[in-house]
Amino acid sequence: MWSLFSVQVLVLVLVLVLCGSEARSPYQAVLQHSRIRGRQQGPNVCAMQQIKGTDRKYFTNCKQWYHRKVCGQPTVITYECCPGYEKIPGEKGCPAALPLVNIYNTLGVVGATTTQMYSDRANLREDIEGPGSFTFFAPSNEAWAALPAEILDALVSNVNIELLNALHYHMVNRRLTSEELKHGSTFTTMYHDTKVHIHHYSNGIVTVNCARLIKPDQHSTNGIVHVVDRVITAVSNNIYAIIEVDDDLERLRTAFEAAELSSLLEDEGPFTIFAPTNKAFEKIPPETLNRILGDPVALRDLLNYHILRTMQCSEAVLSGTPMETLQGTTLEVSCDGDKMTLNGKAIVIRKDQLGTNGVVHFIDELLIPDSAKTLLELAQGLPVSTVTQLFVEAGLSDHLTGSEALTMIAPLNDVTMTPDMKQLLTNHILKQQISSKSLFDGQMLETLGGLQLRVFVYRNSLCIENSCIAAHDRTGRYGSLLTVDKVLTPPTGTLMDILKADARFSRLLEALQTAGMMELLNQQSTLTFFAPTNEAFDALPPAELNQLLRALSRLLRLHLGAGLLVSGGVSSHTRLPPLQGDKLELGMRNYTVYVNRVAVVEADMMATNGVVHAAEPQSFRNGELTHVCYCLFTHFVCVCLLTLYVSADNLFQKVLQSRSSRTMTV
Repeated sequence: MWSLFSVQVLVLVLVLVLCGSEARSPYQAVLQHSRIRGRQQGPNVCAMQQIKGTDRKYFTNCKQWYHRKVCGQPTVITYECCPGYEKIPGEKGCPAALPLVNIYNTLGVVGATTTQMYSDRANLREDIEGPGSFTFFAPSNEAWAALPAEILDALVSNVNIELLNALHYHMVNRRLTSEELKHGSTFTTMYHDTKVHIHHYSNGIVTVNCARLIKPDQHSTNGIVHVVDRVITAVSNNIYAIIEVDDDLERLRTAFEAAELSSLLEDEGPFTIFAPTNKAFEKIPPETLNRILGDPVALRDLLNYHILRTMQCSEAVLSGTPMETLQGTTLEVSCDGDKMTLNGKAIVIRKDQLGTNGVVHFIDELLIPDSAKTLLELAQGLPVSTVTQLFVEAGLSDHLTGSEALTMIAPLNDVTMTPDMKQLLTNHILKQQISSKSLFDGQMLETLGGLQLRVFVYRNSLCIENSCIAAHDRTGRYGSLLTVDKVLTPPTGTLMDILKADARFSRLLEALQTAGMMELLNQQSTLTFFAPTNEAFDALPPAELNQLLRALSRLLRLHLGAGLLVSGGVSSHTRLPPLQGDKLELGMRNYTVYVNRVAVVEADMMATNGVVHAAEPQSFRNGELTHVCYCLFTHFVCVCLLTLYVSADNLFQKVLQSRSSRTMTV
């Protein structure tokens, strides 16, 4: 006898196998998953997910089961008999197979009683009770009730023609199971050989003319019934013809003609077009709209951004999915309850206007792709918009709105801009349009201000001088936008120039002069200098400072790294070879750079031949001496700040006892 735990484990294994396996069709995969989830309720029970507060139910898939949401709305789990089975009073689950009856009677069994009634009134009953083989896409009772009153009245007032024709359009003169309803297929109906359009989506949703099959595969003696959630109508026009005859789309029609794209929407397809209404065009500032309408390249990009090379019915959208547009970038197509959304906005006001080569969804907001925007427009709504306003105030708006091929390097909004930094803004605009993907280490970039900026490529970051890329590029009509983490400060002098200009390094300058290293810091090399401040020198007892001066050159070279490393290039266990010694090990903690456990109090002072990071270790008490320590062990050499201990056992032992010392193996 199996325990409950064993049964649960078996069910879990079956679910995991199912979720990762190929089934006969997406719908069958979802149905199998629902069967497994309902197995504990008895045989032939399917778990359904019903959106709270609605009558909308779905067979459950792996993703929906764990998220317990459909279209962002919470769901409740209900259990029903799987298709083709029924309950027996007093028994668990749904052990009995439904008896096969003809299509007319099957309509009553599956609850499509309104379709059954109209079939009777239209004199269709005799056909669907008698011999033959049919597929009936039967509207649910709710689907008939949702029809506008004037349409329903027109149908039922002429049952022998209009109502019969409408019902015949829901019928195919052969048996078609859900597995035979392939994505993109069409089938000839019994209404004047017109066709219905089938789409079988990867999430298990099956549609006919964008109506969802809510109870598929209800078998009968003379065919099969699929209950659908709406009454479908015959399709005769392509999607461009739909745009041509709708007055709400007059401005869109004019734009397609101007861009010479009208013929595209008459092609075979399939297409999905999110069609902006006249009011959507009116929401755009006139100067922006006129600029785009007058630019053939921008206009084509704008229109293609509203078109998908696929047929996307609204009922098949259960969660957010990025979909590629003809323009080349993606739209996030999703849903929020019964609303279809684009890029997170509920702007779809009419759904599922079906054409022979696709579907039209009406939207009340114009979607402008990056490729149709100016640099200034690119920045709007992004976390660089506040800083971008400073470019305008600095008189650079002509560059940001014109047709020059430029790249704007824009710091994030939370970056503090001091008055002197605002003078640097011309050096945040490059004289060419580039992508971060084309940058390489050592590359030089010319700015509007006439400076040359260096590119540094690290394992986990890409930097231009001291600023590192903080977000994906945005590419506009003529310019590109690179978002960086801080204000860019181009170098204006050598390492030695930086030290001379900063009073904090006066003691260091004396030491460098004594060691004969002034020339090294003026050479055209590439160095990273972890420069001790005056406070670091002052923390040393005079006796220790005197010992230090005897090996000054060797010691200072321990503070110089070969290569240029800015703070944005520091990640966990970053190593930099020093000019003297074994290694410099860097890390980042709480947005502070540490080198061999010593905090950098100011990073990224850029020089033409390197970068200076001001190091200022914390002091701590160790016996009768105060050490300001970080240790670089190389052949029994331990540097505590700028203190060198060589073969001095008593001092060396004190360092070993220090909590900040590292264990050393020789």
